[in-house]
Amino acid sequence: MPDNWIEGNLGLRLHRARSWIERARLVADDADATFIFSWIAFNAAYVEKHKVFTEASTERDRFREYFRKILDLDSNHAIQNAVWEEFPGSISFLLENQYVYAPFWFHWNGMKGFSDWESRFNSERSRANNAFLFKEIRETEAILAMLFDRLYVLRNQLLHGGATWNGSVNRRQVEDGARIMAFLVPLFLDLMEANPKVDWGSPPYPVVN
Repeated sequence: MPDNWIEGNLGLRLHRARSWIERARLVADDADATFIFSWIAFNAAYVEKHKVFTEASTERDRFREYFRKILDLDSNHAIQNAVWEEFPGSISFLLENQYVYAPFWFHWNGMKGFSDWESRFNSERSRANNAFLFKEIRETEAILAMLFDRLYVLRNQLLHGGATWNGSVNRRQVEDGARIMAFLVPLFLDLMEANPKVDWGSPPYPVVN
């Protein structure tokens, strides 16, 4: 079903998001660009107007709420299979990488309250390791939340000039992040398209005549 068949807010979201996914596919050999374009598509899919302009929730809160909604619709377990079968190694690598862990950078930059970043990091890493050790339980929402916390730091590093294009330092985290985003975001969009009666909220930047 073409996304222009769906009217209203969802149609606009899909149209915008798929345009960025298509752009990401055209630069599949450039991990930095693939990651950035895929993240823009992700933003187009989940960000809601009232949570941008009227609420104090963080972006992490917003996409965690989105994950709860999208996972409830994943009757074929496509997202679960991606997490537990397609990318367990890449996800584990990102969750064990302190350089995409926000409290590490908060502490490094002198913010108060994060001197215990390492104990927090080890606690999260232990939880993730247990989740993958007992993956039949499939704590998908928890793993997605931790994963996208890491990917959000990577997103900030790239978009705020904290990394060199195609740089050799920490290259694997960019490459793994790009592959994961390029795989997961289209799954999210397919689930949204298959559920047009769900309230996906109003985009913060609608088309204004």
